[in-house]
Amino acid sequence: MDLKPQVNELWKYIGENEVNEELIGDLADFKRSQVNYRLTYFDVRTNGVRYLKTLIYNLAGQLSPENWERLRRIEGRELGQPYSVTYDGESVCLDYLRAVRDLEFIEKNLDLDGGRVLEIGAGYGRTCHTLMSNKNISAYTIIDLPTTMALSRKYLRTVLSEEQFSKITFIPIDEIKTSLGDAEFDLCINIDSLAEMDVETVRYYFALIAERCRHFYTNNPVGKYMDKSLDDHARGEDAIARALDAGLLTDVIDVHDNRAVREQARKFVVAYRPHDSWRCVADEWAVPFTWYWQALFQAPAAGR
Repeated sequence: MDLKPQVNELWKYIGENEVNEELIGDLADFKRSQVNYRLTYFDVRTNGVRYLKTLIYNLAGQLSPENWERLRRIEGRELGQPYSVTYDGESVCLDYLRAVRDLEFIEKNLDLDGGRVLEIGAGYGRTCHTLMSNKNISAYTIIDLPTTMALSRKYLRTVLSEEQFSKITFIPIDEIKTSLGDAEFDLCINIDSLAEMDVETVRYYFALIAERCRHFYTNNPVGKYMDKSLDDHARGEDAIARALDAGLLTDVIDVHDNRAVREQARKFVVAYRPHDSWRCVADEWAVPFTWYWQALFQAPAAGR
């Protein structure tokens, strides 16, 4: 047999420029170097979208039939060109994967049909969009910063029907007292924003929840992290300092150590209880982010 393996032009280039004895050098950190990125997996510094889509694809593959139904009911979720994958013919993005899982967790313990919902900090409106598309919500109130509310109002007006949108009330934070009136709610929702507020502001909202709501769903980080390898502190050290100082749980932990996260989750359940008289109905890891936890609290049966 006269044939011999040949090195093609691709691997000639790799051998000359990316993987060779000179470039390998010390083995101390080679698995974070260009050498290993060329051999085993994509460079994490330049392949963020590739890894994000891989995450979305894997999460889509784990969706239950019930969550697929929830997702398909949400029309217009492709608005804004999210990073998406196609799975079983359906376009899927991370935001709405998270949203249907949030709804699944809530629905295990609470019937939302006919309910009145208050959301503190709605982002661009994905949770409201998901609930309004899946449940017969009688009224949905959003409290938020005026700047952020400009986005959620515009987005929700576009993706929801006129009838659905007419059920939403938008209240800027400086108009809470004058605009809420005597309204009460079956559920209050906060996702990923109480952890970014001053403690005094969080306490204000807890008092509001305890006075006016029957249930409270929270999905927030259990603590802080300082691992610079995650984002190279791209927003600057001042931004890091502000983030570390905000919220109820400021312990710095290894957010990719499941035992550390679970230990901190005990503090989470205590810290996010709106009032001592409330009880935690359920809590668990909020997939997919490693340091996020979710919990549903319930007011005492008699009085609030």
